[in-house]
Amino acid sequence: MNIKNMLKGSLVSLVLLFPLLAQAESVWIDVRSPAEYKVDHIQGDVFIPHTQILDKVSKLYPDPETEIHLYCRSGNRAGIAKSVLNKAGYNKVFNEGSIEDARKARGLETSKPD
Repeated sequence: MNIKNMLKGSLVSLVLLFPLLAQAESVWIDVRSPAEYKVDHIQGDVFIPHTQILDKVSKLYPDPETEIHLYCRSGNRAGIAKSVLNKAGYNKVFNEGSIEDARKARGLETSKPD
């Protein structure tokens, strides 16, 4: 096999795989206050207070097709943040309720702070 055929095969593979690689990622965002976050949070999740949601999300996740899961203490602030993001064109936004609901939804251990 010559180099031209190898490159052609690689290009075809890349073209076929690109849609899979370009899919928007799924993110989980804690929209509680800094004080609440300090007491308890889910390791690896993004922290953005609900009052800063559009500014921060539009910079971190400019693709409006990004799947976004929001949670807070009760689901109220997550609902507010969801509405803001929906109005800005983000349509794959989900209010997951409380931090404990977010843990349960992903099969994570529940954690009650001391």
